[in-house]
Order: sequence, then C-alpha cells, then structure tokens
Amino acid sequence: MQALQQSSVGNALLRYCTADDFALLQPFLSRTHLELRMPLYEPNQPIHYVYFPEGGVCSIVAEQEAGDRVEVGLFGYEGMSGAPVILGAGQSPQASMIQINGAPGFQIGAADFIAACDRSGPLLKLMLRFVQAMNVQAASTAAANAHYALPERLARWLLMCHDRVDGDHLDLTHDFMSMMLAVRRSSVTVTLHTLEGTQAIRAVRGTVTVLDRNRLEEIAGESYGEAETEYRRLIGPFGKGKHGMEAVA
Repeated sequence: MQALQQSSVGNALLRYCTADDFALLQPFLSRTHLELRMPLYEPNQPIHYVYFPEGGVCSIVAEQEAGDRVEVGLFGYEGMSGAPVILGAGQSPQASMIQINGAPGFQIGAADFIAACDRSGPLLKLMLRFVQAMNVQAASTAAANAHYALPERLARWLLMCHDRVDGDHLDLTHDFMSMMLAVRRSSVTVTLHTLEGTQAIRAVRGTVTVLDRNRLEEIAGESYGEAETEYRRLIGPFGKGKHGMEAVA
C-alpha cells in the first residue's frame, strides 16, 4: 500500500506540519468518513481517538441539565478534535460531533497522538497554537452573545460555517440554528428573513446559501474576525473573505 503523502491531505493542521512531524504521525493516521451527527467525543468520557477533518463543520457543545445543547466552539478542516488530549485532560465536560456536511478525515489513537507530540517540540507547539485559536474563538463567542443582537450573531455564525465548507451552500435547519445559538426557532426564522432582505443570503428548505460574503461580514461587524486573524497569525492561511485567504493574498 502506498504511504500517505502529506501533499494529498485536506486538513490544514496536517498540511502545516513539518515533513518530519508529519512522518511521526503518518504511520498512525487512518482515513475515515466523518458522518453527519457522528460523535467525536462524549462528555466526561475518556477520549480514545483524535480526528483531523478534511471538510464539514464540527461543533463543541455544552449540554445542560434539561438536555438542551449550546454550541461553544466549532472547527473544520483547519483543526482537530484533540484539544482536551493535547492539554493532558483526557476528557471534557463538553461533547463534540459532526454538525454540518459530513466529510472525509483522519483518525489517530489519542495515545499515539500524544506520543508523537512528546517526541517533537514543533509539533506540540503547532497543536497548542490551534488550542489558543480555539480559546480566542470561545472568548469571541461569549463577547458576541453579550454585546451583539441576533442578526450580527447569526451572520457571524454563518460566516464561520462558510469558512469551513466548499462552495456557498450550508445544510442548516432552523431548529439546528436555534439550538446552536441558544435562541427560539421563531427568532432564527425572523432573523434569516432579515438577512435575506439584505441580499446577503438565501434560505430555503434546510439550506442557507451565502450570496454576498462581503455584505454578511459588514452585518457581523466586529463580532467576527478575531479568532480567524489569530489562526492566521499563529498557524497559516485559513477561511474566506477579508479575514481569510484574501487577507494574505
């Protein structure tokens, strides 16, 4: 069987590894398909595998006592699911799962992942930089929830999802968006109509299509962009629009 080539992978973290660091990981990486709704890890359970998606959107969600879920972070092809592992926690009170557009990816045993990071300072540094970018994203989400109205918050969240998928179509239901943003379904419906009125998006039958990325960024304002800028500063090019690949063009 031909060895996995670094140039063939679609995950940015694996692409941004040095050749030597990729060689440490390569024997333990196995291709897999990350199905929609597939759990990457469960709350308060040992994490046995780390996943490196090549597409789709993965959510980190906090589960409330009543069974409600609120999204507290998301990542896709630019990241990995092993932040609790790399920090030595081994598990997390949150859950993580594939929430939008299932995609191919790579799986590696948590023990093998940690062993490789223990052998290479640069590899560990790269993964910790991703954890820092996720921490900035979580802080930005908290700030957005506290200081911005729903149109800005929904625009921000759509931009974050748009950064992580091919094309402009997002498979999203109103129920799902209301859960992720911790608001009523009716509020999401009204806000989507508001965004449609700006010609930034079109929403129909469980799909949101981004029509005007620049307009959507204008609506999101300063609620969007901080975490994306931090990722580019620490790791490399990522995303779309003025805060993404265009910013390093």
